[in-house]
Amino acid sequence: MRDANVYNLKRAMPRMSWGVRNLYNLWQRSFGGKTREIDFSNTHKSLFQQRWIAKALLRAYHGDYIPEKVFKRWYLPEMLPDVRSHVAKSANLAALNKWAHRDMAAEKEVKRIELEQAKGLAPVGSLMFREVERRIDVLVFRCCFAHSVYEARRLIIHGEVMLNGQKHTLPNTRLAPGDMISVNPKAIRFLKASAAPKKEITTKVSEEDEEQEKETESSAAENSAETDSAEKTKGNSEAATSGTASDVRDASESRAKEEPKSPKPKRKSDLTPFHLPPYASPSIFIPAYIEPSFATCSAIYVRHPTARPGYSEIPTPYDADGELVRAAWEWYSHVRPRIRSKRQLARMPENRQISGRAVYRERKNAEATA
Repeated sequence: MRDANVYNLKRAMPRMSWGVRNLYNLWQRSFGGKTREIDFSNTHKSLFQQRWIAKALLRAYHGDYIPEKVFKRWYLPEMLPDVRSHVAKSANLAALNKWAHRDMAAEKEVKRIELEQAKGLAPVGSLMFREVERRIDVLVFRCCFAHSVYEARRLIIHGEVMLNGQKHTLPNTRLAPGDMISVNPKAIRFLKASAAPKKEITTKVSEEDEEQEKETESSAAENSAETDSAEKTKGNSEAATSGTASDVRDASESRAKEEPKSPKPKRKSDLTPFHLPPYASPSIFIPAYIEPSFATCSAIYVRHPTARPGYSEIPTPYDADGELVRAAWEWYSHVRPRIRSKRQLARMPENRQISGRAVYRERKNAEATA
């Protein structure tokens, strides 16, 4: 299995999971001893080693089950702009304008630098995983319908997930805005009674349930006493008026049928169980581009994730505009393949929103093969 040893404590690579071991690995990379490996401000590692470590850690969280060649070919954006700040170059340009006695141009450049520093740059480095967030298996995990992205893939492969009302068994599909997914409630693990801790299963009925049972027993006793008294009076009336006994019996039976029965109060044990795994709270959040409905176990992919200055909609355990993301971006900007052959185009994952150019390519390939 590909995910047999993904929660290795020695490697400490965070994954898309609610597991306890994964939470410990996340703590190691955030506050523990493993933070020194990703602190590139004072390190003896070469630039190649820094980029390699950054790429490995980010790929471990964002789609480690996707082969590296497939990720570089189909899941990286077409354009990889420079994510580094250009403040130093702009300062040199302002100094050059001052030296050339171009005071107006120098003042404009200084104002532009101040505005850029105050506003900040959008963390576009995190957007290289936007295509991964469009995958249907990642969406099932982001909606908190599965304990991990690996379990979400199994649910899709086993036919427990529907896409736009039809059963869908391809976890590699990339969704388009407006697509709706729905998961079978019987397949969601934390809705099952077996997901409850052992203490809750072995304990007896709670005190509230016992009180409700006592109330129901007392009400049943009162009802039985009333019915006994009614039967006695009815027997006396039947003995006194034997001619109208059949009419009274028919009227009482019809009245009993017409009167609705009082519903039996539900106990807590009769409600739908909801048992989250321990330490799941760091992963329980819904991104802004998803609209879930937990009453129907469904969700709508509203739009593609974006980024603005100081904020990125791509969920990641690392800083969206930090040194780690920038180093990984630089790695992929050097090794990303540029040419795609016909054989590679034939193995392209299903994309529900493709451009007209891609449609034209597919049509040409179909005509060539025919």
